[in-house]
Amino acid sequence: MTLKIFFQGGRAETLTKRIKEKQKSVSIKKYRNIRELNLGILLFAVVFIYLIVTVIMYLTDDQISVYEVREGSIVRDDSYTGLVLREEITVPAEGNGYVSYYQNENTKVKAGSNIYALSAETLDTQSTSASEDNSTSEALNAEVQTTIAGQLQSFNEVYHSTDFSSVYSLKNEITEALQNAYSETRTSQLDAVINASGQNVTSYKTTQDGIVAFSYDGYESLTKDTFNEESFDRTVYESTTLNDQSELSAGDPAYRLITSEDWSVIVPLDDSTAQELTDREISTIQVRIEKDRETLRASFSIIERDGKYYGCLDFDNSMIRYAQDRFLSIELILEAENGLKIPKSSVIEEDFYVIPEAYLTTGGNSSSQGVMVMEGSGNAVFRSVNIYNTTDDGDVYLSRDEIEEGTTLIMPDSNETFTVGETKPLQGVYNINRGYAVFNKVSILCENDEYYIVQEGDTYGLSNYDHIVQDGEGIDPDEVVFQ
Repeated sequence: MTLKIFFQGGRAETLTKRIKEKQKSVSIKKYRNIRELNLGILLFAVVFIYLIVTVIMYLTDDQISVYEVREGSIVRDDSYTGLVLREEITVPAEGNGYVSYYQNENTKVKAGSNIYALSAETLDTQSTSASEDNSTSEALNAEVQTTIAGQLQSFNEVYHSTDFSSVYSLKNEITEALQNAYSETRTSQLDAVINASGQNVTSYKTTQDGIVAFSYDGYESLTKDTFNEESFDRTVYESTTLNDQSELSAGDPAYRLITSEDWSVIVPLDDSTAQELTDREISTIQVRIEKDRETLRASFSIIERDGKYYGCLDFDNSMIRYAQDRFLSIELILEAENGLKIPKSSVIEEDFYVIPEAYLTTGGNSSSQGVMVMEGSGNAVFRSVNIYNTTDDGDVYLSRDEIEEGTTLIMPDSNETFTVGETKPLQGVYNINRGYAVFNKVSILCENDEYYIVQEGDTYGLSNYDHIVQDGEGIDPDEVVFQ
């Protein structure tokens, strides 16, 4: 029994050793998997990184704003309430009674024309008895129509577009013809009413030519020499209207007669405006009247009175349009310019070398302009240059990036030389039509708080629809700009 166990144990031990030896003889190695390169992921990563960098650069870099140049205008005007002065008188009634007017408001009358009639009782101007004179009115209407038709035909035969002002003359002639016709019609109708009334009616005539008006305010005698600061106080101003069929007493104002086409408007000025206009030595000025937006030109002068300054605007036409007004709201158009409108922020100032125009020439294989430069060897070499401005004095402006200070230029067909060195400033903007910044000069005509109006059509200036940098200080010459 003991031998058997031993045998079995020895055999088991021997089998265990063999298994261990076999395990030692077998070598098991682990290998890493080889991954293939994914080109799509690589490209995506590159594009993603590029986009991130681009966005960061865009956010951190100064942005270039582009402005499109367009034609425009700037009007600098100041608004005032002006006092109207005319050559006018109030004509007193010569008797007592109820007044009937022969004329319409703001009608031109000749000396000897009937103006008004006085009756003991009111006249029925709406009476149908006036229809008896319809044939006369129709005859007058036919006559005025014929007159106007003849004026229009004559005007059409001689009119030319270069003489547009003649249109205003035609307008005045037609207006006068209509006013005369209306006055004649009204006169004939009133005569018919008077005849039908059976009353003892007295008619009164004007003693001089003028424009008749049926209101008064007590300012009729006011002149440039007699007005004062209180004359502008509208809180105490009163105007009285004279109505048809109102009762008058002898000596009461019957009508107002304006005896001249010349009239004036006085406007109060502050000290700074008065000084500015004095320094500019303005003798005429453009005026816009708010009532009808009419634009007129007036002679201008400054009046000083009691330590105050007043602008005096003298007109010689259009008075009848404002015959009823004592005060007018007006605008003094101090500056009004048309041209190219650009932001003030676009304009910069650069220094340029200035050379005499006589040193310009053409050369090389093209017709480009340039200068003859003397080299160290004494030879003259043509160098093409860009010109940024020329003046009536014969100066030519060249960029300091294209030519060096101290360069000696030779005048064509001559032994005369010129040394580059003098600089002068020039106002301009950066034009980016070509995708990079190019300096263009500007000639400023007028300005307001945000914009300039610059000259259009300059040889080295801007044109309508050009694209410029809105902030001229934020860019360098020749810098590439993507619009």
